[in-house]
Amino acid sequence: MQRAWKRVKANKGAAGVDGLDIARTGEHLKHAWPSIRQQLLDGTYRPQPVRRVGIPKPDGSERELGIPTVTDRLIQQALLQVLQPQIDPTFSEHSHGFRPGRRARDAVLAAQRYVSQGCHIVVDIDLSKFFDRVNHDILIERLSRRVNDAGVIRLVRAYLSAGILDGGVVIERVGGTPQGGPLSPLLANVLLDEVDRALERRGHRFARYADDCNVYVRSQKAGERVMRLLRRCYDKLRLRINESKSAVARVFGRKFLGYALWRSGDGEVRRGVSEKALEAFRQRVRQLTRRNSGCSMAEVIGRLRSYLLGWKGYFGLAQTPSVWRRLDEWIRRRLRSLQLKQWRRGKTIYRELIRLGASARVAQSVAALSRRWWHNSLSAVHHVLTIAYFERLGVPRLS
Repeated sequence: MQRAWKRVKANKGAAGVDGLDIARTGEHLKHAWPSIRQQLLDGTYRPQPVRRVGIPKPDGSERELGIPTVTDRLIQQALLQVLQPQIDPTFSEHSHGFRPGRRARDAVLAAQRYVSQGCHIVVDIDLSKFFDRVNHDILIERLSRRVNDAGVIRLVRAYLSAGILDGGVVIERVGGTPQGGPLSPLLANVLLDEVDRALERRGHRFARYADDCNVYVRSQKAGERVMRLLRRCYDKLRLRINESKSAVARVFGRKFLGYALWRSGDGEVRRGVSEKALEAFRQRVRQLTRRNSGCSMAEVIGRLRSYLLGWKGYFGLAQTPSVWRRLDEWIRRRLRSLQLKQWRRGKTIYRELIRLGASARVAQSVAALSRRWWHNSLSAVHHVLTIAYFERLGVPRLS
């Protein structure tokens, strides 16, 4: 429990329906824990409802999160620490999501390897609202095959059945395992491992990350056979395929976990960032570097730095140095434009540019056109507000 508490504190996170954050929950548990512990041992503990939070998705829909109370996150984390070492070794080697020592990049590298072996047709599966449609009875039956402890099974079912607080009303939940609790990812893998095994028995090459699964085959006909197999498997689990996002198609042009595979001039299969992920990146950078945000340059760069480092950490596998260079140049141009506007009046622009080593002619030219931020950010200022200048301010480079 102490190890679970350390993890919950490290993960931070918002309060649940009881309104108690981590610090206040810590104080509450000092006197409440003996009673909760006894209820857990007796099998009478009942989790509180989760707090519904909707996270907007790029397509305009919402991803539903269910935020448990900190106490329930603690209990779930303790359960996870006991169950994961027992259950995780039984999962397929083709499953990469939410598992110790595995990351999205492992799934992407596996996909690249299969395509390099000549499997240029992908069966790209996207499940429709997977976490909302998990059938409790089927999941508990699959979990019972791996966990021979009635008390643990009863507690997991209690968490699955905990209601959702939405707009002050508790809604009973008869299906689904809302994202937000520590146990949900493990339970998702328990359910979907059955599909992994069906693919393995037939010798298919595939990579799965949570509910995203790509199967790589050599022909369209083989892909259509795999699609029929997957439909049967998901129907058995009462899950639904998102027809608009799933397809049997050539792998080049499809995306997987934000990456896209492409073929270089020498025929080698390489990794790149998908166009959709690049557009989302550009949109976020535009938001962070708006000229009318009212934030200081230091605040803008602080937020931008955090985002760039995280994005670079995830997409660091991409083999596209020219794309990185173009993005770096575009980001610096936006920052130059922002910096010029923050200097505001012509005399200030002139003085700052002279201080940074610009010639009087260049400083005068830029100051005279002081409101043409975007134009000036590429012309004369390019040689003053340099790469080194922004690195000193803490802007990381992608390339």
